[in-house]
Amino acid sequence: MEYIYAAMLIHKAGGKADEATIKKVLEAAGVKVDDARVKALIASLEGVNIDEAIEKAAVAPVAAAPAAGGEAPAEGEKKEAPAKKEDDKKSQEQAAAGLGSLFG
Repeated sequence: MEYIYAAMLIHKAGGKADEATIKKVLEAAGVKVDDARVKALIASLEGVNIDEAIEKAAVAPVAAAPAAGGEAPAEGEKKEAPAKKEDDKKSQEQAAAGLGSLFG
């Protein structure tokens, strides 16, 4: 994770995340740098819009609060199934997995 954080820090500071810069940041943080991991990170960031990736990852659907009073559904109405919660959780997991693949 420290490799990804280094790239994000460099990007946030307005710099270009290249091998030399990432190595400098990691060394300054006291991390023993693995050249292969740095190269893999740089390769996986090629063509990636980091701002867009962060924005997509940061937007998570907000769950609706349950209705106060816990009223029973009126006759003819169906109670909302918990399947929607499962679908939301799956989509959040897929979004997180997609972001992870962006950074190796």
